[in-house]
Amino acid sequence: GSLLHDLKPDEWCARPNISAFSWAANRLGWRLEETCCLGLHAAGLAQLRPLLAQDVQIIATLRDGPALDEAVAFLNAEGWGKSTVWALQALGGAQEVCQKLDIAAKLPFGFLAPIMIAIHAMGKHGLAHVPGRDEGLFYHDGQISKSPIRALTLRALGPRPNELLWDLGAGSGAVSVEWCLAGGRAHALEKHPARVENIIKNIAHFGLDRRMQVQCADHLANLPSAQPDAVFIGGGADMALINQVMERLAPMGRLVVNAVTLETEALLTQAQATFGGDLLRIELSKAQALGTLRGWHASRPVVQWSVKK
Repeated sequence: GSLLHDLKPDEWCARPNISAFSWAANRLGWRLEETCCLGLHAAGLAQLRPLLAQDVQIIATLRDGPALDEAVAFLNAEGWGKSTVWALQALGGAQEVCQKLDIAAKLPFGFLAPIMIAIHAMGKHGLAHVPGRDEGLFYHDGQISKSPIRALTLRALGPRPNELLWDLGAGSGAVSVEWCLAGGRAHALEKHPARVENIIKNIAHFGLDRRMQVQCADHLANLPSAQPDAVFIGGGADMALINQVMERLAPMGRLVVNAVTLETEALLTQAQATFGGDLLRIELSKAQALGTLRGWHASRPVVQWSVKK
C-alpha cells in the first residue's frame, strides 16, 4: 500500500487475494473484526505496547524466525508471560505451520519466513486508553505536565485520527505521545538536547516512530509546511509566537497554551482579548501526610487558554 503514494492510478495494477491475516484468523477461529492486525516485519515490537490488554487478540507479521524469539522475549519482559501464543508459518502453502507455543519454555527451532505471531493477551491490565496517563510511564527530567493537567490539555486539543499536532516547548513530549496514541500525528520542538533525548526514548517506548517526530529547535521555521490541526505551547509563549501560530493553523484548528507564571497569565489574558477563546484556571491539591494526620498539598495553579481558529 505504501508504494501507491508514489504511483499514478494508471501505473499500477493489484489483484486481490486472501490476506495473511484472514488465513491466520481462519486457522485460529478468531473473528477478524475483533482482532488487532499489524505489520511488525519492518517495525519495532514496541508497537505492541499500546495494544496489549487483558483478553485482546493480536495477529502480527514478523520479519523471520529469530524475530519470533524476540517477540516472545518482549511479551515475557513486559509482564504478558501468561498469554497464549501461536506461530503461523507459510499459511495456505505446503510448509504451513500453526503451532501453539509455551512461551515460558525455550522455543522450537526451524520457523521460517513468511511467519506471523498470534497473541491472546493475558497478564496485566495494559495501557489506559484515556489521556492523563501516569507520569511514571514516561522518560522525563521533571519537566512533564501532571496527569490531570495533561488530561485537561488533551481535552482542549481534541485529538482526532490522523490530525497533526505541533507541540512547542515539548518537555518530555508526553502531550504529543498521548495525542499520537489517540491516532494523530505530531511534530515536537524542544530546544534542550537532554529533553530531546527523553522524547526520542518516549517515541520508541510507545512505538510511535511512524507518527511522531522531534527536533531540537525552538523556531516554527523548523517545522514542515503542512498546516497543523492543533498546536500546544507548553513553554516559551509570547505574542509574536501566538500570532505566527494563529496564521499557520488550519481552519477550525485549536491552539492551547498553559501558563504557570504571572507574566504568561497576563499574556494569555491579552491573547483572549485579541482572539477570543476560553480561559481556565486549574488548581489541584493532593492529600499528603501532615505529621500524624493528613492535609492538602497544593500544586502551582495553571492557567489554560484555548481557542479555535
